[in-house]
Amino acid sequence: MKQYNVTGMTCAACQARVEKAVSKVPGVTSCSVSLLTNSMGVEGAAADEQIIKAVTDAGYGASIRGSESSGSKSEGNQTIAGLEESLKDTTTPKLAKRLVASLVFLLILMYFSMGHMMWGWPLPGVLENNHIAMGLIQMLLTIIIMVINQRFFISGFKSMLHGSPNMDTLVALGSGAAFLYSTYALFAMTDAQVRMDMDGVMHYMHEFYFESAAMILTLITIGKMLEAHSKGKTTDALKSLMKLAATTATVVIDGNEQVVPVEQVHKGDTFVVKPGENIPVDGEIIEGMSAVNESALTGESIPVDKNVGDSVSAATLNTSGYIKCVATRVGEDTTLSKIIQMVSDAAATKAPIAKIADKVSGVFVPVVIGIAAVTIIVWLLAGQSAGFALARGISVLVISCPCALGLATPVAIMVGNGVGAKNGIMFKTAISLEQTGKMQIAALDKTGTITAGEPVVTDVVSADGITDDKLISIAKLLEARSEHPLAKAVVNYDYTAKQNDYSDIISIDVSNAVAGNGLEASAQYIKAFEADSADISDKISLYGGNADYISKKATIPQEYIKKSYELSGDGKTPMFFATDKEFLGIIAVADTIKEDSPKAIKELKDMGLYVVMITGDNERSANAIGKIAGVNEVIAGVLPDGKEKEIQRLKKYGKVIMVGDGINDAPALTSADIGIAIGAGTDVAIDAADVVIMKNCLSDVAAAIRLSHRTIRNIHENLFWAFIYNIIGIPLAAGVWIHLTGWEMNPMFGAAAMSLSSFCVVTNALRLNLVKIYDTARDEVYKKKAARKGLIVKTTDNTDNSPVNNITSQDINNKRKEDNKMTKTMNIEGMMCGHCEARVKKALESVDGVSGAVVSHEKNEAVVTLAKEVDDEVLKKAVEEQDYKVIAIN
Repeated sequence: MKQYNVTGMTCAACQARVEKAVSKVPGVTSCSVSLLTNSMGVEGAAADEQIIKAVTDAGYGASIRGSESSGSKSEGNQTIAGLEESLKDTTTPKLAKRLVASLVFLLILMYFSMGHMMWGWPLPGVLENNHIAMGLIQMLLTIIIMVINQRFFISGFKSMLHGSPNMDTLVALGSGAAFLYSTYALFAMTDAQVRMDMDGVMHYMHEFYFESAAMILTLITIGKMLEAHSKGKTTDALKSLMKLAATTATVVIDGNEQVVPVEQVHKGDTFVVKPGENIPVDGEIIEGMSAVNESALTGESIPVDKNVGDSVSAATLNTSGYIKCVATRVGEDTTLSKIIQMVSDAAATKAPIAKIADKVSGVFVPVVIGIAAVTIIVWLLAGQSAGFALARGISVLVISCPCALGLATPVAIMVGNGVGAKNGIMFKTAISLEQTGKMQIAALDKTGTITAGEPVVTDVVSADGITDDKLISIAKLLEARSEHPLAKAVVNYDYTAKQNDYSDIISIDVSNAVAGNGLEASAQYIKAFEADSADISDKISLYGGNADYISKKATIPQEYIKKSYELSGDGKTPMFFATDKEFLGIIAVADTIKEDSPKAIKELKDMGLYVVMITGDNERSANAIGKIAGVNEVIAGVLPDGKEKEIQRLKKYGKVIMVGDGINDAPALTSADIGIAIGAGTDVAIDAADVVIMKNCLSDVAAAIRLSHRTIRNIHENLFWAFIYNIIGIPLAAGVWIHLTGWEMNPMFGAAAMSLSSFCVVTNALRLNLVKIYDTARDEVYKKKAARKGLIVKTTDNTDNSPVNNITSQDINNKRKEDNKMTKTMNIEGMMCGHCEARVKKALESVDGVSGAVVSHEKNEAVVTLAKEVDDEVLKKAVEEQDYKVIAIN
C-alpha cells in the first residue's frame, strides 16, 4: 500500500470527496483516506502523478509520504520521518493563536452588543444613543474576527465550487448569512434614522446578529482546537514507538569505535552497544553477552538473556554487558520500522463498520444545506419575520457536525491499535481489529503454540542391570549424529553422571540413519573399566529408535513395552536404545505444554469460543496433550499441507481463527477468517497472518479478542453519539419543537454544541487507553453475547459450551472422519525422481475406487483420493508391485 499525505481536509465530507476522486483514477484498486492522520493509502498500478492530480483537482493537496524528509536519510528512515512529520500536531498551535486573537476582539464586540444592550454597561459619551455608530463598531469587529478565521470561508466556498461542500461550508454559510443579514439591518437602520423613525431604528437594532457571526467562528475554533489536541493523543502510541529509534550508532571502522548517525549503518557493519544504550539496528551478537529489555517491541518486561549467535532488535535496551554485533537489518527492514509501518497501515485502512458513516458523510453537508434552506422558507411561509427564519436556518447549519461521523471509527481504531502495540499485539488492518472479536472457533497449532516447540527429556527408564549413566551417555553419543528434534532433546539433556560417564569410554566410528526407524552406529571401547571390561569386546553396535526397530536388534522385555504405552498415553515419545549385546532402556521425550496454555485456552472457552487443537502427532499423544491443555477437540495426524483443509472444514460451522507460528502454518493462517501468528518475536513481516503476536504467549490471543470487543464497543458508542447528536440537534435547531417546548435555539448555542461534538467522540475513543486487555472480568459478557446470537451449544459430554451454530463437537468429528475416509496418505520408500512418481501415480489410479493420486518423491508420500472405500492392502500391493516399499497408510 502506497502512503500519501493529504492536506486541506477539514471533515468527513472532505475525506469522502478525496476517496471518491482517487478511486476513479485508472489502475487504483482501493483507496482509504484517514481524516485522523491526514493520510491516504492507495493500492494499484496508478502513477503517483495521476493520484496527486486527482487529489489536487478535488481541491486538496497531496504528496508522497516521506518525500519531505531529508535526502541524506535511508529509505526506511525517510518513511519514519515522513510519518512522524504527518503525525506532528501543527494544527493545535495555529488554532490557539487564532483563538486568542478572536477572543480579544469578541470580548470587545460582546461588550457593545450584549453588555450595553442587555445589562446597561456604560459606553463612551460619543456613543450614547448613537445606534448607527454602535452598529458600525460591531460590524468592523466582526469583520476583523472573520478575517482572523478566514480559513473557514476559503475552504468552505472553495469546496462548494468543487461540488463537494464540507463542514467549513456550513460554518461559512452560517456565519456569512448572519453577517450579511446584520449588514442589511444596519443599512435599514440608517434609512430609518434619516426618516426619524426611532421605532424602526430600535427594531433593526434588535435584528443585529454580528455577535452570532463572530461567536460561531470563535466557538468552532475552540472545538477544532480541542479536537486537534485530542486527535494528537490518539497517535501517542505510534509517536512513542518512533521516539525509540536511535539517532546514532557506535560502529567499528578499521578496528576503531566511531559514533555515526544511524542512517549511515549498512547491512554487514559491525557495531557495539554498551550497557544502558539502545540497540540502533537489528543485528546478531558476535562477541559478548547481555540481558536485553525487549519490552518496547514485545511488551515483555523481563529482560532476555542474549549470547553469541542470538539476534537483537533496534529500539531494545542493553541492560548489562558489552556486546559486539553485526548489522543484519537496517532502515525500513528493522523490526521497529516494520512495527511502525504496520500500525500506520492499520490506521490507514477502514473497518467494515465505518461504511455506513462514510456513506452518510458523503451526502451529509448538501442535505444539511437543503434542510437549512427549507427551514427558512417554511418559517417565512408560516408568517415569521425574516430574522427569526434566518436564525433557525443558521442554527441548523452550525449545529450539524459531519466530523463526529467521520471520526467515530478511525479514532477508536487508532487508539485500539496503539493499545495492542504497547502489549506486543499487532493488527495489520482495521478489518482484522474489528473481526477478531467475532470469531467462533479457535484452531490452535500444537507445536510452538500450545507447547514450547522444543522437545525435552521427561523420563529415563533404564533396563534391569543398566545404570542411568550408561543409558544416557550412550544415547547422547548416538543421537549427536542426528539432526532430528527428538535427538537434540537427548543431546541437550542436562545430567550429572553418578557413576561412569560412558562418553569417555565409547567412540563412534560410523553411524547411519534408518529412515522412519532410528539410528545405528558402529563403535568401540577406548577405555576399559571395572564394571564391563571382562564382559565386552572392543567392537560394539549401538541402536536407537522406535520399538519395532529395536525389537529386531535386541529383546525388549514386555514390561518396557507396557511402560512405553503408558508414556505415549501421557503425550510423550518413547525412544528405545540397545547394543548388539543387550537392551539398554527407554528415554521419553515430550514437547512440554507452555505454562500459560491451559489458562489461555480456558479464557478462550470462557469467551464462548470452541477450541480445536490441530497437530501432526499420532492420535494417542495428541489426545494426551489436548486433555492437559483443555481443548474441546483434537484433530491429530494432520500434515502441514492438510491443516488448510481442516480449517476449510471448520469454517462450515462458524468463523474460524487460526493460531500458528506463521511459517509452516501459512496456508492455514491464510485460509482462516483471521490468522494469528504467535511468537513472531522480531519476525513481524508474516504475510500470511492478519494479527501478529510478538510474544510466544497464547494468553495474548485472548487479549487480542478482548481488545477487539472493546474497540468495536467504543466505535458503536461513537457512532451512536454522532448519529443521535445530529438526529436530535438538527430538528431542535430548525425549531420543530418550538410549539411543544417553546425552545428557540440561538445560533451561538448551536455553534457551541457543534464545537463539542467531535471533541466528545475523540475523548471517548481515548478511554480505550484505560482498557485492561488481560482482565477476564468481562469474558462472561462476551459469552452471553454469543449465546444471544444462538452460537452457544452443549458439547457431547454436556460439560462445556461451544459456539458452532447448533453443531456439537461430535458432529464436527463425525463430519471430519467421514471426509477423511475419502483420502488416504501413503508413506512410500524408494522413490527417487519424477519418473518414480509417475509410476506410482499410474499404479494407484489403476486401482478400482481410486479417483486420483498426488505423489511426491521429496515427501516420500502419495495422497490418494477415493471414490469409494478401498482396502489398504490393495493400495499397498499396487505400489509394491512397482518395486517400492509402503511404510504406512493413514
